Amino acid sequence: MIDIQNNEKCFVQLWLRLERTRQLFGMQYRRFCIRRILQSWLGTEATDDFIWQVCHNTVVDDEQLYGYDILPPPTTHPRESREFLRAIVATKLNIGLRKVNLKALDKAYTQAFPTSTPININKKSRHSP
Repeated sequence: MIDIQNNEKCFVQLWLRLERTRQLFGMQYRRFCIRRILQSWLGTEATDDFIWQVCHNTVVDDEQLYGYDILPPPTTHPRESREFLRAIVATKLNIGLRKVNLKALDKAYTQAFPTSTPININKKSRHSP
């Protein structure tokens, strides 16, 4: 079981745990999918309803991910993992997706994987006039 909070410190731990879980599942020849990750992290708390809610909240490029959809490695394809972690936090804390601190989640990614490309590299930067 893990303690989930809506802050940067927790997000760093979630990013690192996600990568460790991916590596562990790879060594065990297990599918790196939402259902298995949640069952591994949350045990009996990962009920079918909880998994469904996380999947329902995990939307990437206007497409919903499903329980057995394989997540790509977070270090090379962070957007899917970002939305997955965002959905876990929102579901576990019973808050809306918009209440999840995305700035802290993105900053935590750069702390957890300092040599990876930042998540928001393609976003337009805002310059003051």
